[in-house]
Order: sequence, then structure tokens, then C-alpha cells
Amino acid sequence: MPLLLSRNDVAQVLEMADCIDVVEKAFAELASGTAVLPLRTSITPPEGLSLYMPAYLKELGALACKVVTVYKNNPTKHNLPTTIGKVLLQDPKTGDVVCIMDGGYLTAVRTGAASGVATRYLARDAKGQVAGIFGAGVQARTQLWAVAVARDLSKACVYDLSKEAVDQFASEMSDKLSLDIVKADSPESVLEQADIICTATSSSTPLFDGEKVRAGTHINAIGSHTPNARELDTAIVKRSKFVADTIEACLNESGDIIIPIQEGALDESHIHAELGEIIIGKKPSRESDEEITLFKSNGLAIQDVTTAKLVYDRAVQQGIGTEVEL
Repeated sequence: MPLLLSRNDVAQVLEMADCIDVVEKAFAELASGTAVLPLRTSITPPEGLSLYMPAYLKELGALACKVVTVYKNNPTKHNLPTTIGKVLLQDPKTGDVVCIMDGGYLTAVRTGAASGVATRYLARDAKGQVAGIFGAGVQARTQLWAVAVARDLSKACVYDLSKEAVDQFASEMSDKLSLDIVKADSPESVLEQADIICTATSSSTPLFDGEKVRAGTHINAIGSHTPNARELDTAIVKRSKFVADTIEACLNESGDIIIPIQEGALDESHIHAELGEIIIGKKPSRESDEEITLFKSNGLAIQDVTTAKLVYDRAVQQGIGTEVEL
């Protein structure tokens, strides 16, 4: 009988430090050749977008598919969120679906976890660093959470167009992380202070002047995920050691790298490595304290699958969820 896990169930068992660890293993599997990761499949019904994201991780024994829909009229027409996600976790030995779980909170945490892994391998390893967060939504929260797990922080500075969103973010995250959070009044203010930058916005145009990013900064870029949208300008992409979640995803989905290539400012060889290649030691990570490093995250099904397996195992251990007969 499949186990049903609600959003609250998932949140009850899913911690960022554990998620970072399993996401790191998933990226290592991808680089080692023991993962199966098709590109996401999309269908466009009249009212929205439906995405199907399957993956298999042999060493971790994880097989699943996440279904994500984006329907812009949901809030007004149906009193539902714009984005809805569910994960179907299977037993790789039988193929049977053993768990159906809410994918919203899981997606937010696994996205943060990927940046946590990248920060672990690419950011300078120094105490008392400052995190700079662009955006003040759900994804921005898990980005800061992950960076705070991966590195020792003295404070975070946050910039968003909505002052109310920033106020709420600062109040919530300072309590959660016991961290001083400063509200930045401009993008330049973030760049002046930040050692580690996370961009988690819905902007389709660059958030800041890449020439003003300080040497030694690490950047996690997670907000833009279509060929015509980007959070980063060509200047910072050129200045950075560019690390992809996968090269294929970046060249098909990420305007942050696609647009500079189309401009003729650089070519595909500018992509230094995939994150998994750095984890397994196939490619070097940061090579100096002055280097600017950049991780571009598009969101991969391996992150969902390994996180779903973690959630399921913890839920079973703790007796959480509801079994149903289908």
C-alpha cells in the first residue's frame, strides 16, 4: 500500500543538512555514470504547463518521477497555488509506487540543497562570511538556510523590490537561523558586503552589474530557467568560473549562459565543469581566494528523487503518513 505524505509530513522529517548530503551523493552518481536522468518532458494544456521529471539513482536505490504544473490562473479561478508538485516514489526492485508525497516543500529544500553542495565545494572556506540574497520568497529562504549550513556566516543581507517581503524574510529567517539579517537598499549594497551571493528571483533581466562583484565571491544562480531570461549579466558570467548542474540543462534552459553565447561574448567551452565532476575530483573546484565562482542551477530530477527517498525513509522510521489501498 502506498504511503501518502502531506506537505506538513514532508516538512516534519526533512532537514537541510541531511538533504545537502544526499543531493551531493546524487550529483556524484550523475558524474560517475550510475544515474539515469532524462531531460524533463513538458506538455502545454490551454491553461498552463505540465512538467514530468523522472530519474533513477542506482547506488542510492532511488527511482521516482516528479510532476510539476504551472497554471497562472489557479489562484483566481480555483483558489489553488500557481505551481503544484507531487512526487511518485517507486521501489526500484519491483517498480511499484511506494509513496506519493507533496512536492512543494521538497522542491524548495532540494533547490537550496544543491546550492549548499555548490557552496561547500566552490565558496571560500573562511569564518564569518556574509551571504547576499536577491529575492525574499520561499526559494530565497532555503538558499540562505543551505548556505548557513555549508559555511560559517556572520550575517546576511537581503534585497527585494518588496520591502514588506524583505521585512517578513528578515524576521522569519533571523529566528530560524539565529543570524543577523540586514535589509539592503540597493543591489550595489549587497555586492559590497557579500562573500556568497544567491539569486532567487523571478526577474528576466540581470539583477546587478557584474563588473562590481568583488574578487573571491561565490554565486549560486537559481532563479531563471528559460532560454530568454537571466538574472546575471554577461560581465559576471565572463568573469566567473562557471559550473553547471549539467551542461545539457544549461545549454537548453539557462538564459544566463545561452544569451552570452548568442551575443558572441563566449562559447560553450566557458563552462568549466558540472558540479558532480567537481565532487568526484574529476575537475578542480576553487583554485584561489581571488577567483569568482558561479554555480548555475536549473533544477534536476536527481535532486527530487534522492530527497524523496530520504523523506520516505525518515517517514517510515518515524511512523508518519497515511497508508492507502489503491
